[in-house]
Formats: sequence, structure tokens, C-alpha cells
Amino acid sequence: MATIDEQIKSLEDEISKTKYNKATQGHIGKLKAKIAALKEKQEKAQAHSKASGGSQGFEVKKSGDASVALVGFPSVGKSSLISQLTEVESDAGDFAFTTLTCIPGVMEHRGAKIQILDLPGLIKGASEGKGRGREILNVVRGCDMVLYVIDPFQKSHFNILDHELWKSGMRLNQIPPQVFVSRTKRGGIEVRSTLEQTHLEDEEIVDIVRSFGIVSATVTLRTDVTDDHIVDTLAGNRCYTKSIVVVNKIDLASESDLSKAYEGLPDGWPILNVSAKTGEGLEEMKDFIFDNLGFMSIFLKPQGQEADLVEPLIVKDTSTVREVSQKLHRDFIRKFRYARVKGPSAKFDWQRVGLDHRLMDGDLLTVILRK
Repeated sequence: MATIDEQIKSLEDEISKTKYNKATQGHIGKLKAKIAALKEKQEKAQAHSKASGGSQGFEVKKSGDASVALVGFPSVGKSSLISQLTEVESDAGDFAFTTLTCIPGVMEHRGAKIQILDLPGLIKGASEGKGRGREILNVVRGCDMVLYVIDPFQKSHFNILDHELWKSGMRLNQIPPQVFVSRTKRGGIEVRSTLEQTHLEDEEIVDIVRSFGIVSATVTLRTDVTDDHIVDTLAGNRCYTKSIVVVNKIDLASESDLSKAYEGLPDGWPILNVSAKTGEGLEEMKDFIFDNLGFMSIFLKPQGQEADLVEPLIVKDTSTVREVSQKLHRDFIRKFRYARVKGPSAKFDWQRVGLDHRLMDGDLLTVILRK
């Protein structure tokens, strides 16, 4: 009997041999759904193996207010870049796979502490496990932003890297599709749509859903879906993360070199030109990372004292009172009574709120603790 890897390879070969068009999109979608189901089965088996002590994991302890992964081929200058951003020195040399483990550093910028991860260089086949690829990609999936670091003299690097991250389930600079699948006890598969579907017929959507082992469900579509939208929703483990392309070594590159490097890069993606050697473009890069990680400022007012309106607390813009309290002190949750908030998230000044209250940029916060 064929292994899961062999089954996945066979299905991928069939997809590669099938010309992609409207007539074949449904069939390709079914194949992709089968691959996603097999990968889910494979991931569960690997998780069980690790839990049983079958293999050693590759984990990174998170720190700071957000995390950013540097992704690139070996020897594109990631180690030099993280040294400039965080003053952390990687153990690196002038040969492939120089960074043999993850080197975390913290970039302090505009009041935020941002963890920058210098990971071992990814290679073609990383999503299948080559070069510890699966372990590295799992770390990347847990980050808040991905920085592709490319060499202007290696034109094909981006496409190879992007393909490996795509196969690992990352959907960079994309919005999650408005597709909702609710399982039902009976009645088969019903497709409901709020707009015209131009890519797939209802029957093709039903076939893709069935290929994932679902026999009864209501599928609600609020976007013009493709086969990838359906499969990504069914897989349920896709990561929708922001990404930047960083072109390093611009001190060595001509205008012609840079122009060629831009060919094949996705439209609309931010591209930053830097030199880890000379420092050119690094301050602009720091600002861009900060501005696109979704931070906000919360001002703290200790009980019975004046509010600190000079130095705000920098937190993610999805933060609740619970998350801010955890950040302030590990005992704050245990001793928490209630909080008072004045600002954009409050219905009125100094509204009394609980741990699950969602804060907004510019809020003033007082946490009241049990004595």
C-alpha cells in the first residue's frame, strides 16, 4: 500500500499534468481536497509521534509584542540583517546552511519589542521535509509577519520560497475567503450563495466538499470562490499573514539587477531595498514593520494616580483587558477585580469593564486589583 507521501505525490503529479481552466477547475479542486485531507492525516500522525518521543521538535519561545520571521535561501544575508536589526550575532559562515538553528533577537522600535527570527535557510522541497523544512515552516506559521529576504542576483528564489510556504498552508497578504461550511446530520450538501459564482458550478463545489469526506452540510458563499477557496476553508489550518519582500545587498546591485529581481514578484506586495552591510534602508524597514504589525497605544492610569500620557504601552490592536493585564504582571489576572476605561472603546468615561473588553488605540486604562 502506498504511503501518505506517495499518495500526495501521485495526486500532485496528476494536478501538474492537468491544464488549469474553467472546465478542469472542479476536478483539480477535488484532487486538492484529497491532498489536504491526506496532509491533515499526516500531521496528526506526526504530532502523535512527537508526543510519544519519536522525534525532537524545533520550537522557539515567543517573546516581545509580535514576531517576524526572516525567510530566505541560505547565504542571502539573513544573519547579517538580524545582526543590524537586533544586535544579535548569528553563528554563520560563507557556506550553505550556515544558520543551523533559529536565532531569535528582539528589535526595539518606537516603544515596541518585536521578536525577529533568523531561521535556517529554506530550500526547494522544504514543505516535504527537506533540510528540516517542515519544522522551520511550523515556526514561520506561528509568526505575525513574514519577511522574504532575497538576493538581487538570484531571480528564481522568491517563487520557490513562496511555493513552499503556500504548500505549508500559508496564505500571505490574502484575506480569508468568505466561505462557511456547516455540517448537518442529513440532507446532502446544499450550496447557498449571495452573489454570482463565475469560477465553479454548484455541482463542482459539492464534489470538492465530498472529496473531503463530508456528506451532509450547508455551504454558504459570500465571495466568488475558486477551488483553492473551498479547499482552504475545508482544511481549516491556513495562516493568513502579512508579508514583505526585502531585497538585500543593494550596495552591490545595479539598477538593471534590481529591475530583474522585481520580475515575477507579486503585484501589490511591498518591496523594500536594503543593505545589511551598509545599513541603507534599515530605518525605513523598521518603520514599515512597526506600521504593518497592527500595534496601538494604551495609556495606563494606576489606581489613585495620574495617567501616564507620555509613555504609552504598545500592544497588538486586537488586545483585550486580559491580554494587557497579563503583559503588565503575571499576578494581575489572579487578583483582577475589574477595570475602568476612558477613550474610544468606552461607551462613557471610565466605564467599568471586564477582562474580555476589547481595547482601542488611545484608551486610558485603570486595572483594579483585589488586595
